[in-house]
Amino acid sequence: MVFLLDNELWFPDPRLADDDGCLAIGGDLSVDRLLLAYQHGIFPWFSFRDNDKPVWYCPHERFVIFPDDIHVSHSMRTLLNKRLYTFSFNRDFEGVISNCSQLRIDEEGAWLGNDIIEAYTELHRQGFAASVEVWDKDDCLVGGLYGVNIGHAFFGESMFSLVPSASKLALIYLAQTMKRLGGSLIDCQLKTAHLESMGGRFISYDEYMRIISS
Repeated sequence: MVFLLDNELWFPDPRLADDDGCLAIGGDLSVDRLLLAYQHGIFPWFSFRDNDKPVWYCPHERFVIFPDDIHVSHSMRTLLNKRLYTFSFNRDFEGVISNCSQLRIDEEGAWLGNDIIEAYTELHRQGFAASVEVWDKDDCLVGGLYGVNIGHAFFGESMFSLVPSASKLALIYLAQTMKRLGGSLIDCQLKTAHLESMGGRFISYDEYMRIISS
């Protein structure tokens, strides 16, 4: 069942989402609604060219990476040991989200349009969204990722690379930092081979909620 949202700040029970995770259509992308969504494992995901209202998803199984389980392959260790890149948090959130958008803007189903960019940039201004940046020796931004950071969980949204493996390096840096600081999990939202190779796995929605609510 897919619910139609109105101007009231609410979401239906996430367990009522369709088999593909689609839960609701409508509402807005305000900070308050986005925070309410993420606190229940819900996120917006829709083609901005094909939809004039947000579409909200909550998959029944959650694909996550636990910081302790991040897999750093031999090739990634070798690349890290070369010290070709440096890393930062929140140095250039707008640069990261812009690159994530522009690299996919011409693809069918592209979802990172102006409304999403504005919404998550405002989340960042209010301290609820964060970015990881990868810089080369010339101090040029060559990769990164961004997502929503609430409590001890990070809800990944998108990543990009302008040089080989830069997004993988950003994810490793995020996981290692979260491990050091006591972070609980990285929500990957959707399974990809790339994320699975780095330690991603499925957990149930109930287990997921126990972790992000604790």
